[in-house]
Amino acid sequence: MGPLDKLGEEIDHLLAELGGMDMFTFSWGSITTYSVWIIIALLVVLAIFMATRSNLRLVPKKGPVAAVEAAVDYVRKDIGYGVLGNEAAVNQHMPFILTVFFFILGANLIGLIPGAKAATGTFSATLTLAVVSFVYFNYYGIKHSGLWHYVKSIGPAGLMPGLNVMVWLIEFMSLVLRVVTLSVRLFANMYAGHIVLGAFSILTTLFVLPVINEFTLANLGTGAASIAWMILLVAMYAMELLVAVLQAYVFALLSAVYVMLATSEH
Repeated sequence: MGPLDKLGEEIDHLLAELGGMDMFTFSWGSITTYSVWIIIALLVVLAIFMATRSNLRLVPKKGPVAAVEAAVDYVRKDIGYGVLGNEAAVNQHMPFILTVFFFILGANLIGLIPGAKAATGTFSATLTLAVVSFVYFNYYGIKHSGLWHYVKSIGPAGLMPGLNVMVWLIEFMSLVLRVVTLSVRLFANMYAGHIVLGAFSILTTLFVLPVINEFTLANLGTGAASIAWMILLVAMYAMELLVAVLQAYVFALLSAVYVMLATSEH
């Protein structure tokens, strides 16, 4: 049996692993493997910021503290002042934006550790994040404009009767669909990336195992192909590292854009 003959079975096993498993079952539900990794991601991010806070200096030193400070400063300037604009809005909303950014970033990066799972690799987690963002920007939109004015401002003003109702409904559906677009974008990117990484890892293993089990010239030729799969695996890891950062940034950026749109004058 050749290496590729086992690929289908291994891929099925990979998809089952990415689907998560129930670890503890209760009458009200269950705690899954992804639930555990969500908690781990929260604790890791919290621990990093607690450690960073206790080591803050007027002149930042090199190392993790400087890296965290640089990331906070970049997000604050690029997303905060770049999207929200004025300093009052930045000071008000950046705690939420930074929390979302660093949690997603931490979860994404943890998921790249072999044997770990990305909390953002399950749709229920990304949907929850999207709902939190949706509630947040709508709450501040209502707080800024008042409920009735905010509801009216969902659709553009000045349209003829009848048409304005139709356009308002379209705009309202677009508003609700932000939950879907935020959650699906993050989930799809992370889930697909982990499938590719898992597939390349499986192929590397399948092609090198015959050499380990029995060293022959034929098996050596087969094992040589594992080098190519290993190179692709390393390249994909580098790409997924970029995707992990980019997806955290995009989610935070879109959340800030939605806050800006909800609290701006219509």
